[in-house]
Formats: sequence, C-alpha cells, structure tokens
Amino acid sequence: MNTLPRRTLLSAAALLALGAHLPARAARVGQPAPDFSLPDTGGKAVRLADFRGRFVVLEWTNPGCPFVRKHYESGNMGATQKLARDQGVAWLAINSTETASGDYLEPPRLADWLKQHQGVPTAVLMDPEGTTGRAYDAKTTPHLYIVDPQGMLVYAGGIDSIASARVSDIEKATNHVKAALADIAAKRPIAQAVTKPYGCTIKYKT
Repeated sequence: MNTLPRRTLLSAAALLALGAHLPARAARVGQPAPDFSLPDTGGKAVRLADFRGRFVVLEWTNPGCPFVRKHYESGNMGATQKLARDQGVAWLAINSTETASGDYLEPPRLADWLKQHQGVPTAVLMDPEGTTGRAYDAKTTPHLYIVDPQGMLVYAGGIDSIASARVSDIEKATNHVKAALADIAAKRPIAQAVTKPYGCTIKYKT
C-alpha cells in the first residue's frame, strides 16, 4: 500500500513531466555544442554538423517579441548578420516558439518577416518542439551563441549590453556579438565569452 501523501505524489509527477522536457546537460561555453537537425522554412533539413570547419552564430528569434523587433526594425540584427556573413561566418536563426502560441509564425511568414527587416541569416530554422532550444538552454529572444570550427561553444549571451526594447539604446550599447566577431577576425580568444541574455521568454511547448 502506498503511504505517500497525495500532494507528494502529485509533486513527483510534476517533476517527472518537467524532466521530460529538460536536456540531460545543457550546452556550456568551452564544451561541445550539441548537434541538431532542424527543417528550414522551406522544409530542408539543416544540421549544425554541416558547418563544421566554420564559425556559426545561433540566434533564437521570435518576431512577436518587442526586443527582437527592436533589433530587426532598426537594422541592427541585419547589420550584425551581414558582418558575420562577410567574415565567412554562418548564421542560423532558430525559432523555438510552439505552434499553439499567438506569436508563432508559419515558416513562409517567418522567412518573409526576416527578409522584410533586412535579415540575412544563412538559414532560418524551425524548432516548434523546443528540443534544440532546450539543449542549448536558450531562455530569451534574442539569445545568441557562437560555435567554433571544431564544434565547441565559444560564446553565449545577449546581442548587446543594454537590456531594453528602446531603439535609441542601440548606439549606446556594446554589441557583444560584433565584439566577438572582431576577436574571431583577429584570431584571438573571445574576450567576453559569456554575457547576460535579455528579451522575451521563449514560448516553449509544454
């Protein structure tokens, strides 16, 4: 006969349910970046391993988020993506918003929105189950990571240093991703490899 209180049993069940959505070990700077395969907005499978030998920026995005709109509508995100592209760095924009969310955009609409706002990522990937987002412990949109040519995670954090949705703050902020790209171009270690991300909480599937 089970003598555990009903509340204890319910709590244990809740923890088990939560655990089903958590990675065994989330990605950390200095460790191998978890490989993944996700469909792009045209349905083609894209693997992180396809870019081995190149630096890769991973950007978690959601156009329904005012912090994302700040950086796209101002042209800041597009300019940062272009800088990466000009350095031969791949840029994968990932949307982990669940399909039931009011912020979810169907793949063609997401691709169109990014293009309309000067976005030039190498690919736009769909992660509605949230598996890849959770593997990286991505918390906000935007949340950015950089993977080196050997597949190691070398940057994780925010796009810049001022946590606001105000476009006027962009010029005053330090763009952490541009700074990391400058370090990469100079063939030196990234000086600030971990920063604090800010933005909207990712609307993961529950």
